[in-house]
Amino acid sequence: MSDLSKDYGDAGFGRPLDWGTSPAVLVIDMVRAYFQPGAELYLGSRSCLDSAARVVTTARRAGVPVLVTQVVYAADGADGGLFYRKVGALRHFAAGASGDLGDVMPEVAPQPGDVVITKQYASAFFGTSLAATLASRRIDTLVICGVSTSGCVRATAVDAISSGYVPIVVREAVGDRDPRPHEASLFDLAAKYAEVWSEADVVRRLRAGSAGTDGRDANRR
Repeated sequence: MSDLSKDYGDAGFGRPLDWGTSPAVLVIDMVRAYFQPGAELYLGSRSCLDSAARVVTTARRAGVPVLVTQVVYAADGADGGLFYRKVGALRHFAAGASGDLGDVMPEVAPQPGDVVITKQYASAFFGTSLAATLASRRIDTLVICGVSTSGCVRATAVDAISSGYVPIVVREAVGDRDPRPHEASLFDLAAKYAEVWSEADVVRRLRAGSAGTDGRDANRR
């Protein structure tokens, strides 16, 4: 991995993006489907949920906006298009589906003052009000927690940077069903599309506010 990092660095990838002056925390799809043993989308671990909960708690105490996404489809999945057809497990998020797999986990469930974004596709930006909400609140930095690293987290980070927001992916607060796509996605995100910070550095920065010392240099891949 060190040789790969050098190769990418020598080619000009991975230049740092600065944490801005107005952050928000975005929690992506941390619903029961990913954390309930036996569910098709079960990740096998809840460590990323526990990390995200700590980030969210810190953000709320610091007065930093928190946004939470959920995937919701029409009963027949018609608003999910080809994505709904491609990923069979998405049927659990259709209106009227049995069980509570689409419910946000209580550890990160929205509280009064939080913003809930309903989405149908991987990116939290695609076809949603997210970009307009961030722009209206003068947000410039998006701290990203959630699942899955190789899917909705990656897609959202790519759209964030494409839309002019600095994406900060919290390493411990994102998860996937297998470490291989998880680690590959984190490497690629850090190289091209986002900053990948540790939970400790993110929490420290949220507590410090815009004048605080960031942990970027200690945390880069």
